[in-house]
Amino acid sequence: MLPVLEDPAIRAHVHAISVEDYHTMIERGAAGENLELLRGALVEKMSKSSLHSKIVMRLLRWLMRELPAGFFVRPEQPLTLADSEPDPDIAIIAGDDTEMDAGHPTNAEVIIEVCVSSEAIDRLKLQIYAEAGVRECWLVLAEERLVERHTAPQGTAYLNIERITFPGAIASIAFPTLALPPRGLFPE
Repeated sequence: MLPVLEDPAIRAHVHAISVEDYHTMIERGAAGENLELLRGALVEKMSKSSLHSKIVMRLLRWLMRELPAGFFVRPEQPLTLADSEPDPDIAIIAGDDTEMDAGHPTNAEVIIEVCVSSEAIDRLKLQIYAEAGVRECWLVLAEERLVERHTAPQGTAYLNIERITFPGAIASIAFPTLALPPRGLFPE
């Protein structure tokens, strides 16, 4: 945290940034690519470890083969929500990617976040996704070889959370033919 924000008198006068202001900053080149907007705050993205990158790429290849027609995968791309614009590791979006000409998607069928060093931020994102009505989110806790499936969003929480340790798997609610984690997801 910036030392100046440790002072409650100063922190009380810090204002949130709207999604619209964030977009203006991006258009003017005033917001770096290594930032995402979470709850009105510009948050620096975590560096991606080799493990994180391997798992995201394996999930991406697997999903591109297995997803039914009428859906596409957006890896590490913005999702525009009420007060946030997170970049989920993977978002499964209904429709066709050519429909994105008007801007970033505003919802997803399924979101997958891979946690290596980013668990606290990814758990904050879960609250944002629940509030936006994303009906299914997966947290892949890479080092533990564990997957959490979060379903039934209500307010800023998911009512159902199931955990499975590899080599076990849980089927997706949105896509019952998909079960996480797929074989070969975690490095040996």
